[in-house]
Amino acid sequence: VQLQASGGGFVQPGGSLRLSCAVSGSIRSINVMGWYRQAPGKERDLVASITSSGVTTYADSVKGRSTISRDNAKKMVFLQMNSLKPEDTAVYYCNVDGQVTPWKPFNVWGQGTQVTVSS
Repeated sequence: VQLQASGGGFVQPGGSLRLSCAVSGSIRSINVMGWYRQAPGKERDLVASITSSGVTTYADSVKGRSTISRDNAKKMVFLQMNSLKPEDTAVYYCNVDGQVTPWKPFNVWGQGTQVTVSS
């Protein structure tokens, strides 16, 4: 199982970006899909997550500015980020957990995509 993240880039404060992450490989089911970020010298922190039933969780720092969504048929997760701030600058990683088979779970990370917010 592999993840491919895309959509990062350079944006000015107040701008928007949409991150995408696609799951590849043979799997039985996907449970939680999430986005994390890691700024230089800091720990990797949760940005947002979404369960298989659509329940979402957001970090306080992005609430009201970001929306996580998923397309189960395409095995993808998205993060729409608006009103971006310089403090949103980080490498963003997608994370997915699920089942390859009923007795074999998986939890994988994407390769990371850089988001830089600067004027």
